[in-house]
Amino acid sequence: MSQHDDLHHSRPDHDPGRGQGHHGHTHGTVDPSLLSNERGLWAVKWSFIALFITAALQLVVVFLTHSVALLADTIHNFGDAATGIPLAIAFAFANRKPTRQFTFGYGRIEDLAGLAVVLTIFASAVVAGYQAIQRLLHPQPVNHLGAIVVASIVGFLGNELVAIFRIRVGKEIGSAALIADGYHARTDGWTSLAVLFGAFGVYLGYPKADPIIGLLITIAILGIVWQSVNTVFVRMLDGVEPEVLDEVQHAVSHVPGVLGVTDVRARWIGHRLHVEANISVAPNLSVAEGHEIAKAVEHQLRHHLPFLSGAVIHVDPAGEPGEAHHRISMHQHDGIPAHSH
Repeated sequence: MSQHDDLHHSRPDHDPGRGQGHHGHTHGTVDPSLLSNERGLWAVKWSFIALFITAALQLVVVFLTHSVALLADTIHNFGDAATGIPLAIAFAFANRKPTRQFTFGYGRIEDLAGLAVVLTIFASAVVAGYQAIQRLLHPQPVNHLGAIVVASIVGFLGNELVAIFRIRVGKEIGSAALIADGYHARTDGWTSLAVLFGAFGVYLGYPKADPIIGLLITIAILGIVWQSVNTVFVRMLDGVEPEVLDEVQHAVSHVPGVLGVTDVRARWIGHRLHVEANISVAPNLSVAEGHEIAKAVEHQLRHHLPFLSGAVIHVDPAGEPGEAHHRISMHQHDGIPAHSH
C-alpha cells in the first residue's frame, strides 16, 4: 500500500447508503441527528410552557404583595422561559440538510443560541438588580406574606421540574446548551426558595430584608452567567472534553490491524461530535484492506461515542505515522519563493 493512501470519511447526514448496508453505521433508516433535534425541540417546548406558567402565577402574587425579591425571581423566570426561543430556533435549523456553502450543516447555530441564552440571563440580572436597588432607596410595604411563601415554593417546584427535564434530555442528545439551561433552572429554583427568607425577615420586622434578598438573587444570577459563558465559549472555540479524546484513543487502539493512533482531534458542531484521527497499519496492506480497517475504526467510534456525527480516519503506513510525515520540507522551484506544504 502506498504512503498515506486512504482517507476514510463517514458522515451519516451525507451518507446516501444509510440503512442499506453502507458503512455509515446508524442501526436504522432514520438519521439519529434528526431524532435528537426533534427530542430537543420537544424538551424546549414543554419546559417553556412550564416556566411561563410558573412565572405568570408568581407575577399575580407580585402585584398583590409588592415583594421585590419575588419580582426579581419572577423576572428571571420569564427570562428563563425566553431562553427556550433561541434554543428552539437552533434545533429547527439543525434539521436542515448541509449545503455547498454550509457543508457541515447548521449545528453551530446552537452555539449562537447558547450565547443568546447567556445574554438573556444577564439582562434579567440587570433588571432584577435595578428593581432591588430602587426598593432599597424607596421602601414600600410588603403585604400578604403567606402568598409570597406559596409563590416562592411554586417557583422552586416549577424550576426543579424543568431542570430535571432539560438536563435529562440534554444528556440524551449531547446538547451542552440544553444541559447548561437545565442547571440554570435548578439554580433558579433555589433562588426562588430564597424569597422565603425575605418574607421571613419582613415578618420579623426587617422590611429591607426583601430587597436585600432581591440583590442576593441578582448576584446568584450573575454567577450563573459566568458559568454559562465558560460552557458556551468553550464550544464556540472548538473546545472538547478531554475524556472524549481518551475514548477515541481507547476505541481505535482496540481495532484489529491498527498499530498506532496519532493526531486525534474532535469538535462539537452543535450537539453532534466530529472526530478526526490518523491510524497506522502494516505498510504491505492493499488500499482495500486499509479501507476496511478504517471502516472498522469508524464503527467502533460510533459504539463508544453516541453523539458522533462524522469521523475522518486517515490511514498511514507504520513507520510514518501522523500529520508530521505528510508535510513537504522547505523547497523552491519554477521561480516560486521558497515554500513548504
